[in-house]
Amino acid sequence: MSSSVLDRPELVGRLAGLMSTFRHNWYLCGGWAVDSWLGCQTRDHLDIDITVFEDDQRAIFEHLADWALVAHDPNTAGDAREPWDGRRLELPAHIHAAQSVEILHAWVPSGMAQRDAFNLEVILNERDGQDWLLSGEPRIALPLDRCARQSPWGLPTAAPDVLLFYKATAYFAVEGMKERPHDEADFLALLPELTGRQRQWLGEAIRLVHPRHPWLAPLPG
Repeated sequence: MSSSVLDRPELVGRLAGLMSTFRHNWYLCGGWAVDSWLGCQTRDHLDIDITVFEDDQRAIFEHLADWALVAHDPNTAGDAREPWDGRRLELPAHIHAAQSVEILHAWVPSGMAQRDAFNLEVILNERDGQDWLLSGEPRIALPLDRCARQSPWGLPTAAPDVLLFYKATAYFAVEGMKERPHDEADFLALLPELTGRQRQWLGEAIRLVHPRHPWLAPLPG
């Protein structure tokens, strides 16, 4: 086992153990994924994020059968915290998972996560054959093997430019176009690690979705 894997945070190791028997595609994403490419924790995190594909949602429901789960999709109010019963979710959708109802209700919908709790957010994404569909309109897709690979911490992880594309599209909240400072911090931390090819793709992809996005300034184009 490499020193990078041995040095990974305890929470990331717990996630690796939890997902070791999940027989479908899954990838670390969000802030912990940014840290995994940088090789160190750069900021506090309220949860740990993974993504699975929409057609594997039943599999993740069964995999987390012993967890307390709340799911949100277009048919669910944002402050709802009724247990997810495995009903089919429509995109965009995500699932909050915690090891007890008490921990889950302290986190959802307040967002005030218990420090050091294993708060897991599962984000559902879409694929088209062997492509990861990053955006439906405009259509932005990449081959799966281009979108993710094993990070130094030993987990399947979304590629750095894919991470920053998602953070760019989430940079403005739905209500009031409120900026998300943690996403900008992640962008500034991870940008120097991107290759020229990754920077080129990221700039082109963000420009298709948000032509005036402030993150475009340091990117090619």
